[in-house]
Amino acid sequence: MPEEIPLRALPAPHPNGALPAVPEYVTAYPSHGYPDPEPEEPVVPLSHYLWILRYHKWAIIAFVLVCVASTVVVSSRLTPIYEATATIDIDRQAPAGVIGQDAARMAPNDADQFLATQIKTIQSDSVLRPVAQRFKLSSADTSLREPRLPTSRVQNAPVALKNLKVTRPPNTYLLLISYRSPNPDLAADVSNGVAESYIQHTYDIRFRASAGLSAFMEKQMEELKAKMERSSAALAQFEKDLSVINPEEKTSILSARLLQINTEFTSAQGDRVRKQAAADSVKSGSLEAAQASTQGEQLRKLADRLDEAREKFAGIKTQYGVNHPEYQKTLSQVTELDRQFASLRANVRQRVNLEFQEAANRETMLKKAVADIKVEFDQLNARSFEYKTVKREADADKGLYEELIHKIKEAGINSSFQNSSIRLSDSARPPLLPIFPNVPLNAMLAFLFSTLLAVGAAVMADVLDNSVRDPEQIQRSLGTEVLGSLPVVKSWHNKVLPLAVNGNAVGALVKSGRHNGQAAAFEEAIRTLRDSILLSDLGRRPRSLLITSATPREGKTTTSIHLAIAHSLQSRKTLLIDADLRRPGIHERLSLSNDKGLSTVVSGEIAWHEGIQKSATYPDLDVLTAGPASRRAADRLGSVLDKLLAEAEKEYDLVIIDAPPLLGFAEPLQIAAVVDGVVVITMAGQTNRNAVASVLSSLKRIKTNVIGVVLNEVREDMSDRYYYYGYYGKYYSKYYGQTKE
Repeated sequence: MPEEIPLRALPAPHPNGALPAVPEYVTAYPSHGYPDPEPEEPVVPLSHYLWILRYHKWAIIAFVLVCVASTVVVSSRLTPIYEATATIDIDRQAPAGVIGQDAARMAPNDADQFLATQIKTIQSDSVLRPVAQRFKLSSADTSLREPRLPTSRVQNAPVALKNLKVTRPPNTYLLLISYRSPNPDLAADVSNGVAESYIQHTYDIRFRASAGLSAFMEKQMEELKAKMERSSAALAQFEKDLSVINPEEKTSILSARLLQINTEFTSAQGDRVRKQAAADSVKSGSLEAAQASTQGEQLRKLADRLDEAREKFAGIKTQYGVNHPEYQKTLSQVTELDRQFASLRANVRQRVNLEFQEAANRETMLKKAVADIKVEFDQLNARSFEYKTVKREADADKGLYEELIHKIKEAGINSSFQNSSIRLSDSARPPLLPIFPNVPLNAMLAFLFSTLLAVGAAVMADVLDNSVRDPEQIQRSLGTEVLGSLPVVKSWHNKVLPLAVNGNAVGALVKSGRHNGQAAAFEEAIRTLRDSILLSDLGRRPRSLLITSATPREGKTTTSIHLAIAHSLQSRKTLLIDADLRRPGIHERLSLSNDKGLSTVVSGEIAWHEGIQKSATYPDLDVLTAGPASRRAADRLGSVLDKLLAEAEKEYDLVIIDAPPLLGFAEPLQIAAVVDGVVVITMAGQTNRNAVASVLSSLKRIKTNVIGVVLNEVREDMSDRYYYYGYYGKYYSKYYGQTKE
């Protein structure tokens, strides 16, 4: 169900039909619980910065012109400086020497480090001192010296030419040696002199290094020569002691002989074993063992003949008998063969034993020979190792000595060689035009930096300006609405303008004269402010308004009077109350009496109706002046006004209360607590934003309805949003100039 919010009853429509009727209750629908969107980050629009530039354009232009003109004048009076440049070409592929390893050595891949080293070398004292002494630059162009130091120390101080510059063009092997001087010829001579001194210095460094290396190697050569002679003599003595020309070859002969005898010894061992086995077999007496010996074939044949003879003898014995001559003959043959067989068998056994004995003796002899040769071989082999060591030392000393002699010769030749790896590629010539001062460049830089400085100063001044000027600025920084802007009227500046002259207030509002257009624009702005306040919430129009400000003299009284008049001109009943009991001003502006008023009402001396004063010019405007000053009345103002407003809102369409400034006074907070809305008047370009923020904070803390802020005395040059005031002034001036009073 929608919630019903009770409002104060509004009166019936005015007879002229200006104010619409509002019901006693206005239906308000509660929120649906959606979270409020987060406020966006305040951003200063670009148009504001453009306005700042337009606003300060003449000051910026004047500052830039003065800076550029000053720069041109100063640059024209400076002493011209000339710069000459000599070019050094460095060939990293050129060999460092003529012969030897330096001639075949490739340059390492360290171009950046090498060139950086050469730049530091050019800037060194060894290179610059001869040039400084030659052109007498030591006293005028070297680094600053302490005048209290001795002359000897000053002369020996490192030379540093402050006008010398050594650079390297990117991705090249070139070094640019530049020197600046008021004299163009001197600039060229010094640049060429530094280049030549650098080339000579590199040659001297290499020559001294090679000479030092040669001297060192000559000292070492004497020691190497003596050492070589000692090692050669030791080698000759060793060969003499061995009585051989080459012990290594002797070792090879002994090795072959030892191998051959060792082979024969192994064969003799096998032969001895074989013959020992035969001898052992023969000792057993078997016929097969005897036949297996070396004489076995002859013994086998004799055994075959013996077997045949016995077989024949057995047949004859059977056939002829023992008495037959043939039997005797055959028996004699068998007997003879037996004797021969036994003799041959004994002979075989003897021979086998002899062969075994010979094989054993031969094995023993070979064994002894192997042992003797092995001892001789070991002795000679040990001496051969010593020989090799002595010979290796002698050969090493001789080779090192010969290599050292070769290096000394190479160093001597290379030290005298001035290679072309560093050469003067382009000599410096006297320049025609100076490089300093560059008047066009200086003027351009002065224009650029002065423009940046002037624009920055203008923007910084705007940033540091803590006064209220721009409606969008107020909405962004203070979080409140700007109801309207009241233009400045120059004729009112620092003056109290009466609004009634001889009872005629219309003539005071718009008076023919120089600033009629400005006054007309002000009145039109008042009407706009009136509609902005009353139409801000059609569902709940404010019936009572508090007009206050943060500090005095911000135009709240003038605004209150004009706003009340503008509202009454719509045929609406309006009540204007002067609640500034300390410094009242409404009665003077409207030429009214101040004998009685709000202070007497608060004191209870009269009823508020009795203090009302009518305006003859504005029939719908009633005024309740402040009355005599009273401290006690100021303290009771809040409670009395609450009842007064409750009764007055039944008779008037709008009650406007002019209150004192809120900062430093208690009455405005009491009044703000009982009115329907509060309007804060601020002086554009003067009122501090922090003061306005403090006022708004105090009002919001007591839950008052702050309708908005009004900017007073706005000029068209305060913001880019006030440009139309100029057109309005011209428009109204033309209009009122053609209209008769």
